[in-house]
Amino acid sequence: MNKKLNIWQLTPPQILVLGFAVIIFIGAGLLTLPLSSATGHSIPFIDAFFTAVSATCVTGLVVVDTGSAYTMFGQIVIVSLIQVGGLGFMTMATLVAFAFRKKITLKERLVLQEAFNQGSMEGIVRLIRKVIIYSLSIEAVAAVIFTIRFSFDFGFTRGLYCGIWHAVSMFNNAGFDLFGTVDAPFVSLTGYVGDFVVNFVAMMLIILGGIGFIVISDLMEFRNKRKLSLHSKVVLSMSGLLLLVGAVGIFIFEFTNIRTLGSLDIGAKVLGSFFQSVTARTAGANTVDIGALRQASQFLIIILMFIGASPGSTGGGIKTTTFTILISAIITMVRGKEDIVIYRYRLAKDRILKAITLSMMALFLVIIVTMILSTTQDSSFIKILFEVTSAFGTVGLSMGLTPELTTFGKVLICITMFAGRLGTITLAYALQPKQEKELFRYPEGKITIG
Repeated sequence: MNKKLNIWQLTPPQILVLGFAVIIFIGAGLLTLPLSSATGHSIPFIDAFFTAVSATCVTGLVVVDTGSAYTMFGQIVIVSLIQVGGLGFMTMATLVAFAFRKKITLKERLVLQEAFNQGSMEGIVRLIRKVIIYSLSIEAVAAVIFTIRFSFDFGFTRGLYCGIWHAVSMFNNAGFDLFGTVDAPFVSLTGYVGDFVVNFVAMMLIILGGIGFIVISDLMEFRNKRKLSLHSKVVLSMSGLLLLVGAVGIFIFEFTNIRTLGSLDIGAKVLGSFFQSVTARTAGANTVDIGALRQASQFLIIILMFIGASPGSTGGGIKTTTFTILISAIITMVRGKEDIVIYRYRLAKDRILKAITLSMMALFLVIIVTMILSTTQDSSFIKILFEVTSAFGTVGLSMGLTPELTTFGKVLICITMFAGRLGTITLAYALQPKQEKELFRYPEGKITIG
């Protein structure tokens, strides 16, 4: 009884961190069982732990190939971790509570508020209901289409399994796949680079999972309300802009690269460019060899991965809304204005400070981890920076460094994925001691800038 009481005395950020950690260790334990390994021998704990972290944090970076290294049991464990990690363990716990008609307590509402980065608890349970309904509905529709398409390649039974598995993986922006073999591991969706059905459905899943459940809810209710919230407008406009810029950039940079888009017809070139731009927004699947891209394309993808998806989504990164605030702050300062105005709404100062804080903490994390790995891993700088940014943004795209990581490197990337999924601010709040309210304020000072 005391143990239960102590747990619920934790703050919402601490409960989130503890909850995700428990799920990861349970998943790692299951993946180390001989039952999970395709060889019948236990997978090393560090590799199972890395896979569990990557799946729960919906990243997609892997040290062993999912399709060839794990049995069906192991693959089901992984896709279950992806579903729980993508929607959030509190969302899944709420689903169980709904099933048993259990009342959602105030503490549970506070944790849900923290998990979905909401400003208040008002309507949080109603939002969770929508999250569950929309998620399962979108995954079900995509699973049917995938099943029909994959049945032509693998037969109905295998097609059904792959259809459901990849629908969950893509919607939760995880990027895990089952197409690798012992002879050709880590292939992702490269075999479907010119396949319109697979590309279109995968892109729609990634976009819907990445824009966030608040925006999906807004779009579903648009017919009745006839208006979108400021949050939805910012997310949709910035997401669209980043996807277009990314696709055009990759198309230009890779147009003549014979190792990526150069050998494809114009339709496949456009499809491949858009897919790589979409997947860079925290999805992790790829239809061309990421390691074969020109460095300009790789650096563009690093920027897209760092920005990431949107708040309240299955993706990571600093988020599109944060990036919008930063860009708007620069424009406002250059124009000599005082208030940051977006779509005729003035932003509060605390939103601006939070955006700056989140961005700087994320930047410091990526820089520090990159510097450490640069001294411990024998690899090029761009390769290390790409892998670290992919881990932080919970993207999962890789230039091939992850399977070569040392044990220390794997642990460091695990920490980066964990911080990227929960958010640097949430993690900082969870780790810091309880703050006492300040009883006084210091006098204002001035520092010369620029």
